[in-house]
Amino acid sequence: MSGSIPFYQKHHLHYDRGYRSKETQSKVSQYQASSRYSASGSASAATRSRGLNVSSHSGLKESRLSPSPKRAKPTYLAVDKDNQIIGYVVPIFRGSQEFATGLSDTEEARVRDTAAYMARRDLFTSGLEMERSELSSRKETMRESAERITLNKRIHEHEEHFKRMNEDSLMHAPEFVIKPRSHTVWEKQCVRLHCTVSGWPDPRVVWYKNNVALDPLANPGKYKIESRYSVHSLEINKCDFDDTAQYRVSAMNAQGELSAFASVVVKRFKGEIDEFLPAPRLGPVSEYGITFQTHIVDKFGVSFGREGETMSLGCTVIIYPALHRYQPEVEWYRDDVLLSPSKWTHMHWSGDRATLTLTHLNKEDEGLYTLRVTTKSGYETYSAYVFVRDADAEVEGAPAAPLDVRCLDANKDYIIVAWKQPAVDGGSSILGYFVDRCEVGTTHWIQCNDTPVKFARFPVTGLVEGRSYIFRVRAVNKSGISRPSRVSEPVAAMDPADRARMRGTSAPWTGQIIVTEEEPAEGIVPGKPLDLQVTEATKNYVVLSWKPPGEKGLEGVMYYVEKCVSGTDSWQRVNTEIPVKSPRFALFDLAEGKAYRFRVRCCNSAGVGEPSDPTEATTVGDKLDIPSAPGKVIPTRNTDTSVVVSWEASRDAKELVGYYIEGSIVGSNVWEPCNNKPVNVTRFICHGLITGEKYVFRVRAVNAAGISQFSQESEAVEVKAAIASPAPPYGITVLECVRDSMVLAWKQPTFIGGADITGYFVDYREVIDGVPGKWHEANIKAVSERAYRVSDLKENKKYQFQVRAANMAGVGIPSLPSNTFLCEEWTIAVPGPPYDLQIREVRNDSLVLLWKPPVYQGRDPVNGFYVDIKEADAPEEAWRGVNTKALEKTYTKIKDLKEGEKYVFRVRAQNKAGVGKVSDVTEPVPALTKPGTKEIVVDVDDDGVISLNFECGNMTPDSKFVWSKNYEEITDTSRLSTETKGTKSKVVFNRPGEEDIGVYSCLVTHTDGASSSYTLSEEELKRLLEISHDHKFPIIPLKSDLAVELLEKGRVRFWLQAEKISNNGRVDYVFNDNVVSQGEKYKMNFDKNTGVIEMTMESLTPADEGTYTFQLQDGKATNQSSLVLIGDVFKQLQKESEFQRKEYFRKQGPHFIEYLSWEVTPECCVVLKCKVGNMKKETSAQWHKDRHQIKVDEHLGFAEGVLKLEIAQISKKDAGVYEVILKDDRGQDTSTLNLTDQGFKDLMNEVFSVIANSSTPLKITSTDEGIRLYTFVSYYNDLLQVTWHYKDSAIAFSDRIKSGVVGEQLWLQIKEPTEKDMGKYAIEFYDGKGGLRRTVDLSGQAFDDAFAEFQRLKAAAIAERNRARVAGGLPDVVTIQEGKALNLTCNISGNPVPEVTWLKNDREITSDEHCILKFESGKFASFTITGVNTSDSGKYSILVKNKYGTESGDFTVSVFIPEEAGSKKK
Repeated sequence: MSGSIPFYQKHHLHYDRGYRSKETQSKVSQYQASSRYSASGSASAATRSRGLNVSSHSGLKESRLSPSPKRAKPTYLAVDKDNQIIGYVVPIFRGSQEFATGLSDTEEARVRDTAAYMARRDLFTSGLEMERSELSSRKETMRESAERITLNKRIHEHEEHFKRMNEDSLMHAPEFVIKPRSHTVWEKQCVRLHCTVSGWPDPRVVWYKNNVALDPLANPGKYKIESRYSVHSLEINKCDFDDTAQYRVSAMNAQGELSAFASVVVKRFKGEIDEFLPAPRLGPVSEYGITFQTHIVDKFGVSFGREGETMSLGCTVIIYPALHRYQPEVEWYRDDVLLSPSKWTHMHWSGDRATLTLTHLNKEDEGLYTLRVTTKSGYETYSAYVFVRDADAEVEGAPAAPLDVRCLDANKDYIIVAWKQPAVDGGSSILGYFVDRCEVGTTHWIQCNDTPVKFARFPVTGLVEGRSYIFRVRAVNKSGISRPSRVSEPVAAMDPADRARMRGTSAPWTGQIIVTEEEPAEGIVPGKPLDLQVTEATKNYVVLSWKPPGEKGLEGVMYYVEKCVSGTDSWQRVNTEIPVKSPRFALFDLAEGKAYRFRVRCCNSAGVGEPSDPTEATTVGDKLDIPSAPGKVIPTRNTDTSVVVSWEASRDAKELVGYYIEGSIVGSNVWEPCNNKPVNVTRFICHGLITGEKYVFRVRAVNAAGISQFSQESEAVEVKAAIASPAPPYGITVLECVRDSMVLAWKQPTFIGGADITGYFVDYREVIDGVPGKWHEANIKAVSERAYRVSDLKENKKYQFQVRAANMAGVGIPSLPSNTFLCEEWTIAVPGPPYDLQIREVRNDSLVLLWKPPVYQGRDPVNGFYVDIKEADAPEEAWRGVNTKALEKTYTKIKDLKEGEKYVFRVRAQNKAGVGKVSDVTEPVPALTKPGTKEIVVDVDDDGVISLNFECGNMTPDSKFVWSKNYEEITDTSRLSTETKGTKSKVVFNRPGEEDIGVYSCLVTHTDGASSSYTLSEEELKRLLEISHDHKFPIIPLKSDLAVELLEKGRVRFWLQAEKISNNGRVDYVFNDNVVSQGEKYKMNFDKNTGVIEMTMESLTPADEGTYTFQLQDGKATNQSSLVLIGDVFKQLQKESEFQRKEYFRKQGPHFIEYLSWEVTPECCVVLKCKVGNMKKETSAQWHKDRHQIKVDEHLGFAEGVLKLEIAQISKKDAGVYEVILKDDRGQDTSTLNLTDQGFKDLMNEVFSVIANSSTPLKITSTDEGIRLYTFVSYYNDLLQVTWHYKDSAIAFSDRIKSGVVGEQLWLQIKEPTEKDMGKYAIEFYDGKGGLRRTVDLSGQAFDDAFAEFQRLKAAAIAERNRARVAGGLPDVVTIQEGKALNLTCNISGNPVPEVTWLKNDREITSDEHCILKFESGKFASFTITGVNTSDSGKYSILVKNKYGTESGDFTVSVFIPEEAGSKKK
């Protein structure tokens, strides 16, 4: 058993039998039972041959050389990048004194003997005869070879040791020595995933579940992760169903990252769930007495992939009875070749589903895939084709990649590589092929040929003996080089004889080298080879083969090959250096076109034998011809997406590889490959075709020499399913019955066989006492309707009926016999049942129901119908009417359905006698809009043609569009034309008119009820006719009509803008019916990107008055726009143009940007201002009023600014004409403002408006005369017009009611107010516009308060007016000379007359002779002193008093003596 264990598993302590899956155990056991390379067989063979039996890689544990011949020796295995063993690498022995030190004397002797042997062999290879030397036996020679391998291992170990001294040489990216394997376990079991990883520095290993990193700490007890000595494991405890996943292990270090994958499938226990499930039995399940039934369901279909993609094929397998843990044998085949797991194909069995995954699709993967499930009771298979399309070419027009690259012949110095040509050449012939090679273990590809080779085989030379290679091929045409093909399987460059001695290629995991030759006979020169022949000849090489000499047991036979040019006898040895060991040899470097003969000699250590018989003359050149074109190609309908293509094989084709088939839709002239891998049969099913299209096919043959010419094109075949006879009709009912005939109706078969039903055949039989009789044909000619009158029946007899449907494939099986019907005449007055109920246009909330009127009318004609509805699962009592008023038509649209609910319907007819029998109930219909459902679309094309369009996405090859008007099929083509192409159909109205008003519907046959309708009403028809007229006579839409505008310098621009116009658009510019063109007067511009069309003129003259028109044309679409410029319109435009022209020249010097204007400030100051531009320091501005200069501004010093003139308090004297003149050396400009008459009025109105707006709210105050209303303004002008209103009427002023102005106060005085004066008062300011009104309400409390205040002030005024007072006449100081008379008089007022009292020094004095006091007339008071003396000096006062008040007047009297005055003067 140890011999069958892979070497990479023997070194791991965790390895045991349980590590393998059941599939692996089964395969190993089968192999051990059948392999002739088992351990025991190998041992016996080794004993018989006295050879050396080298054990597997476990021998690497011994690091010391041993002289023992029985010691295990290591082998050098060649592996690919996936660690798959692909061969052996036997290194050439190189002696090294450094590494050979420490060898025993015996071993050194063996080395010297071996060297002597090699030297003697070299002498033989030079062709010189040598004396036979004494050699050791064959057994010793083999031991020496084994010792040489051991020595090379020791050298390799020393090299690895020295590499470890250099860290850079040591570091390498992670590699998986052993990858984790997938497992299928039961619930509650544990599973462990293992892997072995190498790399330096030591990689960091992380486990993932469905790309999510696993953390054992997050799930204590669930996961256990271990890493020991580069062996890493993940243990999942008590698996449950959620543990079914893809697990990934990632190894990463500084050199890179690598991942490996494994799947764990947890199967749920079908019986009672036990906490402690028993472990699965290791042995097979007992099947004794059980017959298994295998069913393959959920199958994969015909699949299409593209190179580079991944594809999975899977089927569900049901095996009955279901035994726990029973596993059938599941095998996958491609083109009847058993597939085995590889890097290209992964296989998986989950217990009930078999899956095949193609990891990286190539054209080699195309073919018929078959799943075979085998049990003891037999097997079941299922097959489907997989097509692989070419990947997109890297260079446009480059050919597709070649395929099926393989190695036909491998020798130590050449390997013949063969391939198959691709089906797609990229549009130009393939010039040849480049072959690339890559040494296994590297990624460096080397091109083997400098010029392309056309032959699909090529010998690759320049190889290193003992090394393994892989190959790929690229095709080249004039456009470029294709993608490379899939690489070949690895092959070692070694002599076939050496390869035959190394059995490891057939069982590489055994690690054994088994020698089976007999003991050689020494000293015998071999005879001549036998049966020499040229097996292959091309212009590049010739391959010879022969048989060894007939003698048995010769020692070490090898061969020399010789050649000579035909017609000469000069033989030349080809392999002069080393003879070949195998009886096959390839010759290169032969002159093309020359004829050669060849012969072979045998040689061994005893000498060189006689030459073989020479071959016939062979001319160097391609002997293989391109095959002839295949014969007649016949396509046959298969399914709605496939066609069976058969053809006649190519005649006299040699080494035929297969055929390529191409298909093309009729009329397209575009050919597509139907297969990308040659098929070696003459019948092929082409899949992936478009349903309903017609195809033609052609075939080419392929061999190594090339691809043949195309066969003749086949006849066109429409892609649709092959037809079959229809299923039986059902639902037979009686529509009418008379004495000797009955009218029957039935329902269409559920399956019509892929072709339209051409008719029906009715049979009948009589039933007597319940016993049916013999069937009779009721009609010889098929009837097309689903109703038929069966005649020649017997009255009061009972009959049964059956119906058969027919199509072009034949007549189907009959329906089940109907119920038994009695043939008796109906005499009822009401109608019979309607029949042939059909449901169309099913939507989520509506559907259309159609029926045919009853055959039996009753006593009177049918005059209406009633439709009943109910839910499908509702009881009979749930029937309800859809319509309350009888329907006249035989169709109706039923609305307001509940989405998803299933409904059934029935119809009743009525006549004057009443409502008749109900029809048969329809099949249940769910109210659902099917996916992809489309509606009829009305369209009006560019030519104004009105059409109804319908598209169906789920058509079958036999589907047809049936158009109806008012649900009657349209047969009259005078008004409507029908056009159908592919999945689209339309009806075209030839002459739309009122006759076409109606409901139009379209039904697609052979579908699941695809239908739709469109109601063409009178309003809709009118709308469509308007659109049609617009489309027949299209116009170019305009964004704007022709307009005119003025540009700078007064230039005139005519322009319009079209919404959209193509580059082919054209414009004619017309003036007064004359086309004008580009010139000095007219400048035209047409911007087709923006659609702007313009024409400019420098100025307008009287001759330019008229009509301007732009006429547009774009294809057949036209439009025009005109502009009429005559009369006042033209004069105004011309005037404006001239003004703009003058303005342009005016603005070249100092000018007014804004002309002289006025504004009124909030302070009622009038400001005259203008804005000027293009100024400089020398520019002056002069102000004039009525032509008199009033102000000069010089040296303004700004380029643009504002000039102002303020009028503080404007009055009539300020009226006049104001003018500003700008002047400098460039010219002058004048601006005039007329402030006279209306201009002055407008200004003053604005002033009045400002004054009015500045007025305060109207207020109330009281005076001694009455009540005063007043408001204040910021400024009062004498020209201001004010109106006072009382109760919305202007007040007529009188002595009692007056108005006036005091400063900025405007008032209204009401003297002696009364209650009649109560009300709403207003003051209105006139400003020439709407004016401004201020109001106040003098009523209520406001009036009472004002009136009370008036009374108070009036009383106070009376008191003030009547109180006693000294009006005047008294001086302040009186200086008088003594002895003089003093007479003072003052006026006294007051009512009543006041009392007068005189005081001196605040003491009352009375009248006497000295001081005479008088008060006369109640007005005059006098004070007289006849002769004053000094005693009269003092302060005097007059005190007047009445009831209203008191007042005093004071004066001082100073008396002086004259002498005193004189002395004082002195």
